Amino acid sequence: MKYFIFLLILNLSLHAQGLSLGQALELIKHQNLEVQVAKYEVQSSQLNYEMAYAQNFGQLNFIQNIMRSNDAGNVFGFKLTSREASFNDFGFSEFGNIPMDAPIDGLNYPDDQNFFQSKLIYELPLYTGNKLSAYQNIAKQMKNISVLDKQDQLNAKNYETQKAFFDMALLKSSLQNLNIIHNNIEKLENMTKEMIIEGYAKKIDLLEVQSKKANVQRVIIELESNQELLYHYLSFLLNQEVTNIQVPSQDLAEPHITEDEILYSNIDIQKAQTALKVRESMVIAQESRYLPTIGAMAEVQTADDTFLGNASKHKSYTIGLQLKWNIFGGGGDMAAIEKARVQSLQMQTQTQLAQKGIRLKVKEIQTKIKMANSEIKSLNLELTLARQIYENYEDRYKEQLSSMNDVIIKQSSWLAKILELLKAKNTRNTQIFALQRLASLTTGDKI
Repeated sequence: MKYFIFLLILNLSLHAQGLSLGQALELIKHQNLEVQVAKYEVQSSQLNYEMAYAQNFGQLNFIQNIMRSNDAGNVFGFKLTSREASFNDFGFSEFGNIPMDAPIDGLNYPDDQNFFQSKLIYELPLYTGNKLSAYQNIAKQMKNISVLDKQDQLNAKNYETQKAFFDMALLKSSLQNLNIIHNNIEKLENMTKEMIIEGYAKKIDLLEVQSKKANVQRVIIELESNQELLYHYLSFLLNQEVTNIQVPSQDLAEPHITEDEILYSNIDIQKAQTALKVRESMVIAQESRYLPTIGAMAEVQTADDTFLGNASKHKSYTIGLQLKWNIFGGGGDMAAIEKARVQSLQMQTQTQLAQKGIRLKVKEIQTKIKMANSEIKSLNLELTLARQIYENYEDRYKEQLSSMNDVIIKQSSWLAKILELLKAKNTRNTQIFALQRLASLTTGDKI
């Protein structure tokens, strides 16, 4: 109920002022279909663990046998089980002066006999050489891996959502600059038309301005199309239509987190460590091949030629223990144990390799962020300079101190710097998001 109230309030907010990044990240938890699939996988692995744990309590089975037979062994067995065997069943009614080797028809050719047997059997493993506990621990660790998989999926969708929001912010910022350029070109176009009338400019100047205007319009349309695609992508991620968002007002801040903290929180490292625990439990499970297993059983039953006939009189019980010990397996047991140990060592090495790989990746990302920061700082200065140079040449053109070609060249330089800055900021954001994803962080965490 609380979730539906949350969605209602959120939808009202969306229509009023657009979707914020915080709201989008909250929706990802509840509405993203891939995250939902991961949640179901967690539930499934939890049930697998419960199934494994249930083995501790044994099994209680009810068995109902309903048979009819004239097989001598079956009929005699039915009567013994039903506690109804008599001397006549041994053919005593035929004894007299009959040779000892003569067949006994009453025993060999009995009449058809019905058999109704009802029994309860309870079987309980008392000792399994640690095999049962090992497999239970494996099921538990597999559940933990599914939880980590779900978190990894959520982190991935958070990463994609955040990147979409900041990409949108960059697009909007670039479009603002491009619209300024477009407006300036329109002013320049009108001024050129007036100068042609007055004889101070040529038609070729106007064509150059109009050509540049068309080029800027093309870039604007391209960026607006990218905006539309981002809205479609956000709609897919959030599993609902998104047509308006609140773009972040500031540049993405770089997380302040150490390599050790990243290694501690990294999902892949945690999964590798959990998989290592699975391998260690597999070694224990295979070593149980050399140990005995002990089980207990208890059985109560009643049998008659009718269903539950004389149930109390014909009841019986059986209790017992069974020890089973595999003395010799042709060397297969040793091979299975060694294989489990080798796989455990392999997983240890893979975990170490993953840790070193993450450290290398962190250094690589941090270096790229540092390079992007330097490039952005430089491009901001170059962009300011390019705009001032363009405006200066525009004024010079008005005074007929420079050609239209010069103005167009300076304007192209200004446009190029805008696109370069867009690319550099996008590269920086991508690397920061990659660093956050390695550390399983979202925007606002440890910043």
